[in-house]
Amino acid sequence: MQGDPVLLGLIEAAQIASPTVAQANARIAGARATQAQAQAALLPGLSAQASAARGLTQPGAPSATTLQGALVASWELDVVGANRAVSEAASAQVQSTQAQWHDARVSVAAEVAQLYFDLRTCRQLQSLAARDADSQQETARLSGLSADAGFISAAQAGLARAAAAESRARLSQQTAQCDSDIKALVGLSALPEESLRQQLAAPFGATSITPPAVARVPADTVAQRPDVFSAERNVLVAAAAVGNAMAQRLPRLSLNGSIGAMRLSSGGMDQDLSTWSFGPLALSLPLYDAGQREASVDAAQASYQSAVRTYQATVRQAVREVEEALVRLQSLQAREKDADLVQQSYAAALAGAQARYQQGLASGLELQEARRAAWASESARLTLQLQSKLAWVALYRALGGGFEPAQP
Repeated sequence: MQGDPVLLGLIEAAQIASPTVAQANARIAGARATQAQAQAALLPGLSAQASAARGLTQPGAPSATTLQGALVASWELDVVGANRAVSEAASAQVQSTQAQWHDARVSVAAEVAQLYFDLRTCRQLQSLAARDADSQQETARLSGLSADAGFISAAQAGLARAAAAESRARLSQQTAQCDSDIKALVGLSALPEESLRQQLAAPFGATSITPPAVARVPADTVAQRPDVFSAERNVLVAAAAVGNAMAQRLPRLSLNGSIGAMRLSSGGMDQDLSTWSFGPLALSLPLYDAGQREASVDAAQASYQSAVRTYQATVRQAVREVEEALVRLQSLQAREKDADLVQQSYAAALAGAQARYQQGLASGLELQEARRAAWASESARLTLQLQSKLAWVALYRALGGGFEPAQP
């Protein structure tokens, strides 16, 4: 969505204020922390220890000072790939949360754009409603004069006054709708209402919506959808969980080692008691756990099947949304041509009525009827244009809002 700085500013403010986007950011941070922990499990661990002590160890002996320091290393050799599966799952989870963050931003942008375009059209319709109210009021005045002169009945004059009252009510309703749109934008953007009204008081800029191009068929757009990409990453997370659960039934191999430095001072004598060790190289083989590990594998496989079904459903929904958006947009574009033709025809009829009125060949009532017909056609055209803009927004959202997956 480009070209209108007010709209772009509202989208940026709404994305900053959105709790959904903030929660998506928090999920990314949590996933990255989990990823760091999983990757660390693939590497050796190293810890340092130090201690100092002084005391009397046995009666009759001098006091002794003991200084000790050690480096202790441990490493689980990931022979069966259990830790590697956890690391891969954590990486896929990070990518999934990043896609969810983009999806949240696109949703907020689409919601703001819908309200903004609705407000633009609402104000145009408000202007038309104001002119229609003036026209109906003028018609009521002329009808009253005609009734007083005996040219029309009092009932006809009463109908004209009722129509004028209805037009004023429509104007009030349209004004309230515009105010409601502004309130909604305030709630989304968290901007002060006075400041927002000042921004919206300026003429609307030209806005162009350029969604990503649709490849050969809507099914090709699945790679552009952040929700589809996130569902795909979730399948990888579930698959890695299956691998990890299966690895828990296999032997585990670990290696430990340490280097220790120790110095004992007693009675003016120093002794070096440094030590080192390599090992043990320990093998752990699960023998019997009453079926716990087998149950873990079954649960992980069930979660994997659920993730696959969710992914397939997400893909189908994505294709459906893209196809529906394309059909609706095509239909609206075809209807816009007819609406333009209708509006031009009523505008020509109004011009003819104005010419006849100036020549004294048409009454003021006929002129007002022609004006109302022209304004009604203009209102219908504006409403159709709004629906077309909203259809573009829906297509923009259906195509993922320009999301580019980090991996195919």
